[in-house]
Amino acid sequence: MNLSQKSDEDILEIATPLWNNLINCSNSQDYFGFTKDFSARMLFGANEIELAKQWANNDVITNLKQGSDFLGCIRRDDHVTVLFKQKSTVSDGDYLGRLVLGVEDGDIKIFGATIF
Repeated sequence: MNLSQKSDEDILEIATPLWNNLINCSNSQDYFGFTKDFSARMLFGANEIELAKQWANNDVITNLKQGSDFLGCIRRDDHVTVLFKQKSTVSDGDYLGRLVLGVEDGDIKIFGATIF
């Protein structure tokens, strides 16, 4: 499967449930739910203690609003970065959500996820 050849609409259809799961699990600080779609490389760097520290020290990422606005896709090599405009319930303004998707062992996995 070549993600980079899919249309933005097809990518968004794939990315939206993954992004929504990250939002829900970040808000509830559910490590196993949050990491369930991570690639092996992403799991290696996202251990439970480090994520717990991030959740404890950043109110924005544990209070994300449901729903986001799709901004577009960036395709590079075998990965597609999906950009979202995201809001938080504890902070005014917009945040940039970045979700990097790729294929690992035939399945679509998360290779990166951040809120700026």
